Amino acid sequence: MRAFADVEALKTAKGEVMGESEWVTVSQEMIDRFAEATGDYQWIHVDRERAKASPFGTTIAHGFLTLSLIPRLLDKVYSVGKVAARLNYGCNKVRFTQPVPSGGRIKARIRLADIEDTPRGVRITSEATVILDGSPRPACVAELVAVVIPEGR
Repeated sequence: MRAFADVEALKTAKGEVMGESEWVTVSQEMIDRFAEATGDYQWIHVDRERAKASPFGTTIAHGFLTLSLIPRLLDKVYSVGKVAARLNYGCNKVRFTQPVPSGGRIKARIRLADIEDTPRGVRITSEATVILDGSPRPACVAELVAVVIPEGR
């Protein structure tokens, strides 16, 4: 875990690979809860019996579940002090390159691609590569953008 005192200190790391998160297991319970929250009950995610006959041999996580786990994983890679708020701003690019099977383990490699001043704080662009344990290909590659508002602004 890299810790930065504040946003100004974080700016010195622009362009660097910040590190990798810990492994997280994507359980069937997580997949089912995501299906419930989103209303996406496609059989490949929730029908264990039918999924056994699929090309994957098991249920797989929703791509957007994998994407939604990136902020959780990123929080294990680096932290920034003296922050009043951090808001998701959007994604510039997202690709789901390998399905995550139920029970699969993932972690994220984070690169601080860009950090630029805005009237309220800074806009941070992070490149996240979601690594799937045992796979030569990543599960997801995404460029996420967040706005960080320092204390006192």
